[in-house]
Amino acid sequence: MTSAAKAPVERRERTREMIDKLLAERTQVLVKFCQVAGLEPYTPDKHKPVLARLQEFCQLLVDYSAFGHFEIYDRIAKGEERRVQVIGVAEEVYPRIVETTSAAVAFNDRYDPSDHPLSIEHLSKDLSALGELLAARIELEDRLIGALLAREAA
Repeated sequence: MTSAAKAPVERRERTREMIDKLLAERTQVLVKFCQVAGLEPYTPDKHKPVLARLQEFCQLLVDYSAFGHFEIYDRIAKGEERRVQVIGVAEEVYPRIVETTSAAVAFNDRYDPSDHPLSIEHLSKDLSALGELLAARIELEDRLIGALLAREAA
């Protein structure tokens, strides 16, 4: 195989690896989300387990949110993606994904117990709102993943 023929194959492999990592991080976030939500009602006797799970969840949430920006969108913004379909989908979904990232960061700032005393009085309501945003983000990411995996004549 010539080096010119290898380049698209290598790009596809890198794209697949990037998508696999995003999906793995997404799965971890959803598992931790369910674990935290499963501790409801958030009574004083559950405070310590809630804090432990919440800290794990917040870390994964930030990592997952950042991965989308620094791996996927940064690549597109730098012009490393040439497929028109992918660029079009990215331009359409990116502003809405930024909103979900901002919400995830705000949730982390409020609930990461590693840097401030924590009140879990509104956790149930805030988790519900975050869950809706995560569902929206997943739909948007899936659109972009579909475009990234589509076979398009270059």
